[in-house]
Parts: sequence; C-alpha cells; structure tokens
Amino acid sequence: MITHENPIDRIYQYLLIAAFFFLPLTVVGNNIAIWLITIIFIFSGNYKVKLQKIINHKLAVASIIFFLVHVLALVWTENISWGLEIIRKMLPFLLVLPIFLTISRIQNSKYYIAAFLLAIFISESLSYMIWLGFIEPFGHASGGTLSTDAYGTISGMSNPTPLMSHVSYNPFLAFGFYLVVNKILSAKEMKQSERVLYTFFAFTMAFNMFITGGRAGQVMFFCAIIVISFQYFKGSQVKAIITSILVSVVILLSAYSYSDMFHNRVNSGFTDVVNFEENRKTSVGYRLTFLINSYELFKDSPLIGVGTGDFPAEYEKVNLATSPEVPATVQPHNMYMLVLSQLGIIGLISFLWIFFLQFQIALASKNTLINHVGVAMPIFFLVIMWSDSYLLGHFTSNLFILFSSFIYSNR
Repeated sequence: MITHENPIDRIYQYLLIAAFFFLPLTVVGNNIAIWLITIIFIFSGNYKVKLQKIINHKLAVASIIFFLVHVLALVWTENISWGLEIIRKMLPFLLVLPIFLTISRIQNSKYYIAAFLLAIFISESLSYMIWLGFIEPFGHASGGTLSTDAYGTISGMSNPTPLMSHVSYNPFLAFGFYLVVNKILSAKEMKQSERVLYTFFAFTMAFNMFITGGRAGQVMFFCAIIVISFQYFKGSQVKAIITSILVSVVILLSAYSYSDMFHNRVNSGFTDVVNFEENRKTSVGYRLTFLINSYELFKDSPLIGVGTGDFPAEYEKVNLATSPEVPATVQPHNMYMLVLSQLGIIGLISFLWIFFLQFQIALASKNTLINHVGVAMPIFFLVIMWSDSYLLGHFTSNLFILFSSFIYSNR
C-alpha cells in the first residue's frame, strides 16, 4: 500500500509516481505532474509548517541558495532576457527540489522506482523495435544515414532513441541499469522468477547501451559497474577492484568488437583528441574548444563570473579571437565550466555544496537504498557533467531532482 498521511498527501504520492513514470517518456506529462504537485503545495495553506520543514532540510536550503546566486548574478548581467531564461531553467532548484524533499516518502520508494523502470522498459522496447526495423524511426530517432550536426549531435537510424536525445537517453539507461543490478544484489528476499526477470532486464539495458551513441551515458554505465562492485564487496576492496576491472574489460572488449556504433564512437573520439589542433570541427573537438574558451572567460572574472545571462555574448567575443572556425555556443557543454563562467567560484561552491550534502546524508543513513543510491547518483552526475550541462536540460535535471527528493528526504 502507498503510504500517506492525509488526502492531500495521497494526491502528492500518486502524482509523484506519475512524474517518475512520465519522466523518460514525455516532457509534457512529466511537467504536468511536477507542477501540479508544486501548485497544490503552494495553495494548500499551512505555510508556517511547510516553510519550517524546508528551512530544517539542509539540502533544500542549499538548493535555494544555488538558485539565489543565479538571481544575484543578474545584477551584473547585461543580457537580462537570456539571464531570465537561465533563471527559468533553474527554477526547479527554488521550488521543485525543496518542496519535493518535504513531501516525498522513502516508504514509497518501491513505487517511484517501479514506475521509472517501467517507463525505461517502454522506452527501451521502442528503441529495440526501431533498431530491429519493426517500426519506422520517429521523434529523436530520425531516419536516414548517420549524421552529425555542428555541435556533435548524432542523428539517424543508427541512433534509435525516439523519446529523447541519445545525450539524455544513455544516462537514463545507465541509471536504470544501476537500480536493477543494485536491487538484485541487495535484496534479502527475492523470488527466483523475479531475479531472472530483473537479470534479463539488466542484460537488455546493457546491450541497448552500446547500440546507441551517448558516450557520456556509456561512461556512466562503467562507473555504475565500479560503484556496484564496491558497494557489494564493501568488506573487500581487492575483490571490488578485481571484479569491476574484469567485468568492465569484458563488456568493453565485447562492445568494441561487436557493436559498430560503439566501435566507431570510440575510434572517432580517440581520433578527435589526437587531431584536435589540426581539426577542431568534430564532436570532441567542439567540446574541448568550448572548455578552453570558457576557461578564458572564467579567468576574466573568477570570483563572480560574467553574470547569469552574459555567457553567450562574452563567449562569442573569446571565440572570434581564438577559434573563429568553430561555431559559438550558448553553453559550454560542461556544467562546471558553465557555473564558473556565469557565477564564478562563489557559484561553484554553492553548486558543489549540494553534492557534498547528498554524500553526507547518504553515508550517514543505515537504510541500504539511501546509502547505495544516495552515494551512486551524485557520483554519476559529477562524472557526466564534465561532458555536458546535465542540470540545465529537462530530462537529466528532473532525473536528478526527482530521485534526490525521496533519497534525501526527511520523511
């Protein structure tokens, strides 16, 4: 049974389950569920108690502070319109995460996770059906030959991810894989049929990981293997190291040998790095250029950054001077450098404080789910945010916020 205290809390719980289910499937459905909860919370009274709960939750306070730093940085922003767009994208850190931390329930975690995994299964099934030719490509899985746009985004039938870009899909898949394997290994009691089903599901996600082109998600997948090994063999680091190396090497070699997509992506990535000085107009080349130019931007204002809305204009100036052959960008495809460029060292401290508190809460908990997932999730995001601004986009930012809401909840 779903745990709840009163009729409004019951509505919260069902809408939360809906939000987890819609997250990998539809932006509209996920947003409706999330903002219905937020609106009900805001207009249902009892404000003193609600505010006190938020204030008493250190992660909620850290989230609000991170948002307010963005608001403060509007003071030295010239491009207010773009600044307000960034504020809009960061709004969940002011409203959604702090509110959800006070209404989500760890007791209902099995329903939240089950809804999410069911949606992953649906999304994965559509991916396989496109890959096998059972249905025509649609959505983000556009038909035709494999192609790459100016920002290194791959499209075409070789990338069968219809419901979201491969940039978001593979991290979702990797996180789903972690949740399933963690459940298999940490469950004290599980029926044999259930264990077989979950094991099969994990294998299908692992295979699907290497017929799609999201390299960040693939890196996150191998991070998941390492984290799982250390969490399962927590009494023996030697076993954890040996297991993670053996499993990673076997999967890596198998994927490289039998997946044309993965084989080509690994080769192209290596070639892009080696030939960076001669040819920057590649997927990796663009990202390295964005990183280098953004660092130059950061050096001009290291303490407080260029302001919430001035990254595009200021970056274009640097880009014209150092790498005019590469298109300018509105964000550096690196979350750390985005925060440093816009908000400076002060902004980065407020950002990393969120992750510090997540680790602190998870490591102090005796609940296995909180301890395991609460440590794994921030590790995954801290890794993949080197390759893109994953807390700026809808899918991955809501993944972070929704799972944070119950993993680190006080309830």
